[in-house]
This record gives sequence, structure tokens and C-alpha cells, in this order.
Amino acid sequence: MKEGRGYPVFVITPKGQRWVESGHPWVYAAEVTEERGECENGGLADVLTQKGSYLGTGIVSRESKIRLRIVSRNANDKFDSAFWERRVRYAWEYRKTVMGADIDCCRVIFGESDGFPGLTVDRFSDILSVQTMSFGMERRKSVILPLIVRVLREDGQNIRGVYLRDDLAGRALEGLPQGKGWFAIPGEDVPDSAVTEINENGVKYRVDVENGQKTGFFLDQKYNRLAVARLSRGKRVLDCFTHTGSFALSAVLGGAAHVTAVDVSDEAIGMARFNARLNGVEDRMDFVVANVFDLLPRLADSGKRDYDLIILDPPAFTKSRKTADNAYRGYKEINYRAMGLLPRGGYLATASCSHFMPCADFERMLRAAAHDAGRELKEIEVRKQSPDHPILWNVPETEYLKFYIFQVI
Repeated sequence: MKEGRGYPVFVITPKGQRWVESGHPWVYAAEVTEERGECENGGLADVLTQKGSYLGTGIVSRESKIRLRIVSRNANDKFDSAFWERRVRYAWEYRKTVMGADIDCCRVIFGESDGFPGLTVDRFSDILSVQTMSFGMERRKSVILPLIVRVLREDGQNIRGVYLRDDLAGRALEGLPQGKGWFAIPGEDVPDSAVTEINENGVKYRVDVENGQKTGFFLDQKYNRLAVARLSRGKRVLDCFTHTGSFALSAVLGGAAHVTAVDVSDEAIGMARFNARLNGVEDRMDFVVANVFDLLPRLADSGKRDYDLIILDPPAFTKSRKTADNAYRGYKEINYRAMGLLPRGGYLATASCSHFMPCADFERMLRAAAHDAGRELKEIEVRKQSPDHPILWNVPETEYLKFYIFQVI
């Protein structure tokens, strides 16, 4: 390592060393054995082994269990605006390569996967929606966000504004306040409205970046919705947990005979209806405000088999390992019910967006649900999140979405 770098030093345990050397960028507070020099919250520090070997340079979070997030393993890096601009350009070139013509609505920055730990940037046509979950990225937003806007505009992309969706309870873990509002791009007025329209796979959606869930719209299922559309022609479809109607609309525009969209939220169903009108397909859809856990048993009790394809895309049932068992039971309940509702030869598309429900556990649940329902599963496709949400194999936390399509026999 170069001498005289000027950064404070964090020495970590052999366990922490093995973790970092495996490629993971997080250093937990419990693994720090010594600090040399003063490092303010959000500042940079070098990470060293017990023997003094350089492991990388990270951004410090004083109030988080994740004490440092490594942003470089190159001792020659200088962490100026040029460093962050290189990262932005690399991320954008990647999106252009893997998304092709679909860059009008995609995830531009996916946290650790792109070297911006704790930062999410989604593009919805002419608006960038931003969430920040680390103190270090919060401190650097004034540098990074204008760089993103400039890089995209230089590439011919129309960006009207940047909206901050920092209304996340998890920010408290970093000592950050909650809030939302426009980010002021230097020299520009903020837009009048945070509502825009996107086109995904030929489906139009109205996106309210200010009030929609998460950053405004769920982009990670983009190509999974396309897979459902291909399967839907001529079928009667039940879309559970429809949210703003994305799977339902994909199915009906894919040629479904009829689609029933269900969600517990009146507001979500209202947006789904609006999107149906926007696409001119409301005559082949109906909308139900109901709790799916109550609805599926009622449908089963009715004895009817009205659907050829059932879609289950619930919110995350667990956000920690502590509640994984309860989540397992929840996933099993809805999948068991859906399998029983389908006629033999019907189709099931089922998903989990929780990192704490890994593929092996989700598949174990599906086997158990099929067994209890007296059904067999014929696998059609197994999918994950779209490639604008890249999975780093050395960072398991970047993999979270599981999506399965079966014929139920």
C-alpha cells in the first residue's frame, strides 16, 4: 500500500478479512478491532488486516452495524468527482448493453452492484427517482446526482428532473431523516409535477414518482411480465397483489380473454383502473379490492374453476431472517390455494421479492404446497430480476427476486 495516503485506518478481524477478501464490500462494526486517526461520519477510511495489508477503502457509517462500505480495492484511486463520473458512465454503458431499447424506464444505479453502496436511481421516462440508504451516499448526492443527469443528457436522454424518495424508515439505521422532494439541479428550476408516463413492453403506465410505492413503480419484473404476456393468450387470468396492474395489463395485452386484478389497496386498484383505461383494455378486465389471503379460500369454497392462469406477486413477506418462518407459511398458503383453484393443466406464475427467502427455501415451499394440494408442477421457466438490477455473486444481498412459471397438473 502507498504510504502517506492520509486516510484514517480501520483494522479488522481475520473473520472480517475473509469476508472482504471473498469480494463482499461490507465491514461490520463487530469486526473492527482498531481505529487509527479520526474519521467523521461519511468519511473515507482504509481497511487493513491485522498484519497491515491493504484490503480496500470504504465509506464510514458511524450509526450503522455496517461500519464501512468498501468502494475501491485500488490504493491508487482518488475519490474525486472524476472517480464517481467513471462509475456513472460504466453503469450507464452497462444498461445500454443489457437493456437495449428499454433504457427509457430502467434502474440506472443499483447500489453495491454499481459501486454506489446504498444508492438507488430509477429512470421513469424523463424523471429520475432516487433513494439513499447510506450516510456516505447521502453526503455525496450533491456530486453524484448532477453527474448522472449530465451523463444521460450527453447521451441524448431527456431528463426533466430528479426526485428524492427518501421516505424510508430504514434511513434511521444510518442516522438519516426521512423526507421526499425535488433535488435541485444547479442552475435549473424544479419541475411542476412528479407524474410521468412510461411504456414498458408496449404497456403504458402512469407513474406517480412522488406517491407511488418505493421509487414509484416496480421495474425489476419487466421481463417476467413479458414472459406472462406470452403465456396469456386466450386465457382467463387472476392477478393477485396487482398493485398498479402491471402483470394484469401485460396479460390482457398479451391476448388474455379476461383478467381479474386483485389488491387490498383501494388506491392501487384505482391506479390499475386508470392504467387499463390508458391502454384501452378495461372492457376485458375487472378489478377487486380484497385481501388475497381471504379471497383465495372464498373462491375455493365456491367450487368454481374460473381461471386458467393465476399470478402471485406479493410484497416481501419478510425483511429479516427472524420472520422467515412466518413468511414461508404465508407463501405456502397462497401457493397452495392457487394450485387448488386451477384446473389440471392450468398455469401458475409465482414470485418472491425477499432476499431472506432464498431460492432453495422457496422451492421447498412450492413442493410442499403442491403435495398438499395434490398437484404436480411442470416447470416452464425460472427467472430472476431484470439485468438492470445486476446480481453480484460475491454479494448475496443483490439477489432477491425469484419468479417461477409452472403448468399445474
